[in-house]
Parts: sequence; structure tokens; C-alpha cells
Amino acid sequence: MEAKAIAKHIRIAPRKIRIVVDLIRGKNVGEAFNILKFTPKVGSRVVEKVLRSAVANAEHNYDMNVDNLYVSEIFVDQDSTMKRVHPRSRGQAFKILKHASHVTVVVKERA
Repeated sequence: MEAKAIAKHIRIAPRKIRIVVDLIRGKNVGEAFNILKFTPKVGSRVVEKVLRSAVANAEHNYDMNVDNLYVSEIFVDQDSTMKRVHPRSRGQAFKILKHASHVTVVVKERA
């Protein structure tokens, strides 16, 4: 049995969130929350929110025991990129790419 939560259209680059996601993959849920609490990255708040949602889904929808849950899968996919133009000298224009992400968390119960 597994429970899943997805956060879409997060306005942080996938590369930045993957640093945080790699820290908690395979960990127990309690340990993962402690790691996220003390990680000084912007993406840690987003990942913590999605993890809380996955744990709530497991508890409410599937009657799983929260103490036995662990992060079985967690990954970040790239969302669409907003393209902006920044004016430069001599009439030039430089592109600014604003990346966004989708975060998916799957939790399972240890046997």
C-alpha cells in the first residue's frame, strides 16, 4: 500500500529542489521532517509541505500507521519555463528563463 502527494507549478528551479529531495529519499518520515526542518534551502519548505500531505493521505485514506511510514519515492519533474526579456546595452535583449517544478512524494509502510 502506498500514498502519494503531488505539488505542481512550484516556481523554484528543479535543480534547486533536487538537492533537498536527495537528502530524504528512503528515510523514515520522522527523520525526513527533522532533516527538512534544519536544511537552509528554499525548496525544503515546499518538500516538507508535500511530505505532510502524503503522510496525511496515508493516514486518512488508507489507515496506515504514521510511525511506520518511509519515503519510498520522491522526485522532481520540470514544469514549463517562462521566458522573459532583459534589455541590455546597445539595444540588445538577453533571455531570462524562469523555471518551475512538479514535486511528487510517495510514502509506504514498512513491514
